[in-house]
Amino acid sequence: MSFTIIIPARYASSRLPGKPLLELAGKTMLQRVWERASASNAARVVIATDDERISATATDFGAEAMLTRADHASGTDRIAEVVSRLELDDEAIVVNVQGDEPLIPEEVIEQVAANLAAYPEASIATLSEAMADPSALQDPNVVKVVTDRRGMALYFSRACIPWPRDHDWSTGEMPSGRWFRHIGLYAYRVAFLHRYTEWSEAPLERCESLEQLRALSEGERIHVAEACAAVPGGVDTADDLAALRRQLEQGQEPLA
Repeated sequence: MSFTIIIPARYASSRLPGKPLLELAGKTMLQRVWERASASNAARVVIATDDERISATATDFGAEAMLTRADHASGTDRIAEVVSRLELDDEAIVVNVQGDEPLIPEEVIEQVAANLAAYPEASIATLSEAMADPSALQDPNVVKVVTDRRGMALYFSRACIPWPRDHDWSTGEMPSGRWFRHIGLYAYRVAFLHRYTEWSEAPLERCESLEQLRALSEGERIHVAEACAAVPGGVDTADDLAALRRQLEQGQEPLA
């Protein structure tokens, strides 16, 4: 099974400007993400950016980079431009690896690509992990997902879903059952990406500020599986960056 990885990378970030080019123990964040992606069995890894500085840096460390338009509303739109320019077949599989996840395991990249190939009725494949922290169930920054018996997504939400009606939250304990956090790693079929660019923002997407709800609103199928390996969180804040720098400086980097 062949697949392509595209890494969307923007320079602008409200919380961490220039995030892809920030240094992490001697390498830029972008290079570390690219190295993790390149350790997978992807046929091709492309960095998609609207910034000349990012493109030049990527070329310097040996990556393939493509400059895109600057007016894309999302990373998915940027990926759609790249797949069109690469002239990929409609049934080709593309994995979106975020440019701020420098410790992402290559196993999960391969997992989402293989899962999409195994479920031809799905347009997207993504991952989840079981939750054990009761406070996270009510944290709107933690996206939850529920699926049907075949692993097809029913809904994604920042709220606790499903809602344990009879649970006493004052105990500080997890309710009985299983809850799943969504992991934002996606594999797409190219035909879906072409359709996506023609859709307007969906009311559910606007309400929850979750882009994947646009696909569900349009009737697309999203396959969700539990991740085969632990997926460290991405770098969103200065605190995240400082913690990761300490981890790497202490020699705790996973092997590529």
